[in-house]
Formats: sequence, C-alpha cells, structure tokens
Amino acid sequence: MNPNLNLLQPYPFQRLRDLFAGITPNPAFSNINLSIGEPKHATPTIIKEALTANLSGLATYPTTLGLLALREAIANWATRRYGIPLLNIETEILPVIGSREALFAIAQVIIDSSKSVSNHKPIVISPNPFYQIYEGAAFLAGAQPYFLNTTVENNHAMDFESVPIDVLKRTQLLYVCSPGNPSGKVMSLEQWKEIFHLSDQYGFVVAADECYSEIYFNEANKPLGALQAAYLLGRSLANLIVFGSLSKRSNVPGMRSGFVAGDANIIAKFLLYRTYHGSAMSPTVQMASIAAWNDEAHVIENRRLYAEKFNTLTPMLNEVLNVAMPDAAFYLWAKTTESDTDFAVKLYRDLNITVLPGSLLAREAHGTNPGASFIRLALVASLNECVEAAKRIQQL
Repeated sequence: MNPNLNLLQPYPFQRLRDLFAGITPNPAFSNINLSIGEPKHATPTIIKEALTANLSGLATYPTTLGLLALREAIANWATRRYGIPLLNIETEILPVIGSREALFAIAQVIIDSSKSVSNHKPIVISPNPFYQIYEGAAFLAGAQPYFLNTTVENNHAMDFESVPIDVLKRTQLLYVCSPGNPSGKVMSLEQWKEIFHLSDQYGFVVAADECYSEIYFNEANKPLGALQAAYLLGRSLANLIVFGSLSKRSNVPGMRSGFVAGDANIIAKFLLYRTYHGSAMSPTVQMASIAAWNDEAHVIENRRLYAEKFNTLTPMLNEVLNVAMPDAAFYLWAKTTESDTDFAVKLYRDLNITVLPGSLLAREAHGTNPGASFIRLALVASLNECVEAAKRIQQL
C-alpha cells in the first residue's frame, strides 16, 4: 500500500463522532446540527427543471473538457462577477466534479518530488485552521504540509514574513481560502499582491479555494477574488489556479459541480491528468450547471436568507460568546472561555446542539493550535432552528 496513506489523519467529523461516543444528548431538546457546512436551503427550481429536462445525457459518456456551453457560461459568469476580461474557454477553464476533488487532485499534478531540496520533501503551505483536503493532498502527493497560523491577533491573515527562506524555496504549492473557512475573512488586494510576488520569486503555484465566494452580506461589497486581484494588479494568470463551486452558491452540494480556471499551462496538464483519472462531469449535471451559472436571482435570494440569519444570531450570541460578523461565508467563529472540546460536549449533552470544536480544524504548529478555544457554527439550518440554538446557548 502507499505508505503516505498512513500519514492521513481522521477527518474532523470522525473525530467529532469519537468525541461524542457514549454521550446521550438531552432528549428534552430536538437536535440542531451546526457542525457541517452543508447547505440546507432549497435547491432552486430552475436547476431541478434543467436536470429533469436533460436526463437523456445519462446515456452518453461525458468528456473531461466538458461542454462548450458550460465553459462559456462559467466564463461569462466570471466576467460579470469580477469585471475581468473573458477567460479563454479552450485553455483557461475546466469543469470539475465539485471543488473538493479538484483541490485534492491539483496537488497530484503540481508536486514534483524529484525536486526535493537537500533530501527534504517539497512543501505545500496552507492556512491553519484549514480545510483538511489541503493536508491530505500534500501527503499523498509526496509533499510536506507547512501551516501558517491565522488568528484573531493577526486578523486571520497568513503571515508570510514568518516563513523561513528555506521553506519558501521548497514550496511548490500554496493553498489559500478566501472567504476563509472557518473565519469568513476575505483577503485584501494588498495580501494578494504579496502572494503573487512570492509566487513569482519562488515559483510556487497558488491554488485559490473560493467555494464561499457567493455567500456575503452586502450586495455592494462583493468579496475580492483571485482572478480579479490578478487583473487589478495588471498581471497574468501565471501560476494561479482558482476553484469555484455551485454547492454553496446554488444549494446543490449533491450535484458535485464546480470549475477550475487560471494558468493555461496548468489547466492543460490538469486536463491530461483528469482524462486518465476519469474525472468527467455527467452531461445531465453539466446542463443543470449551465442553468445555475446563468442565473443570479436564486443566488441573491440565497444570500438574503443567510444575511437574515447572521444579522439575527450574531448579536444574540455576542451577549454570551466572543463572536463577530464575518466578512463572508456561512460560519460563525466563536471564542469560548473554556476548552473548545469540553464546550462542544456540553452543548451536545445538555442542549442537543452539534458544533465543531475549532481544534479539530487545525494542527499544532509553531507551538500552538490556533483553533483551540473556538467553535465553528455553520448557520445552514433554518432561521427558526438557528434562533432556537442561540436561545439555548444563551441560557447555558
């Protein structure tokens, strides 16, 4: 077996199940699950109708490159959303089966283990706390993860000045997530400028995870994206690849539909890899995806529902927890006055509320676990359920 499989750690939700093993939640309360970032809003009718109208697509093999019409829809959406010139639909866009599998697969394409430095493995840098796919992708590509702690003290930013030069020289891939999971922080143009400068200097690829880009609370202040930042800074898309998804934007996590866009050279190699890997989106799903990318009305309504929950719950929870409105995404990152795992157990045992302890989303790095003493609350349940959860927490 591949020995790198032994480096993989249990997923946060498995660790959460282990934490709750043997605990019986208070039967006086119905369960409210705020632990997993799975959208619960209704799937838009326009998407369901497009799925059922194109069931004939199930009878044909899909192509890895995807339908021309889908790539056109994604390119047009990116231009509308970010104000950038139209991406080249032949060389700069590739449909993927959700951003998660593509975020994992990109490391298998990028990492060149033959370029080890002084017998040290290549480095993959990621934020900490982080989406655990980044770590697993690094290990299985034969690289070594390097974590940059993002904390309240540094405004949830990745502090590249703290990274030793020898680490930057070994770095081949950098994962960034903006809006961030779990903080909801959006990276500034100045932060992108620093990342692009380091990428140019050391030659690493930037993988921008933007699956939360369409969950924000002010229609006049949309989160800055990596493609937009590159355009505003007057640079090419060299060594940049961006990951987008319909799961959160359009409430279709089960459809597994997303895209990658960016450096044409990387896209070409990624297409080659995916052709062998068998990663091609169903024609039926592609047609539904076209309908989703071409429509903004359902996305605006989706944001309205999240904004209502955040505007209601944030002040309620702020009375008893240290929590603030995020820039974007659908998480509240709340600081506790006790152990995050103890607090999560208490919420589950006494109030039948499931949250995710922050320490399970992070690694011990540079002498600390930056997720410790935090809990992540995914406001994906209905407004009534979220309000009920906040009232229970207030009472506790």
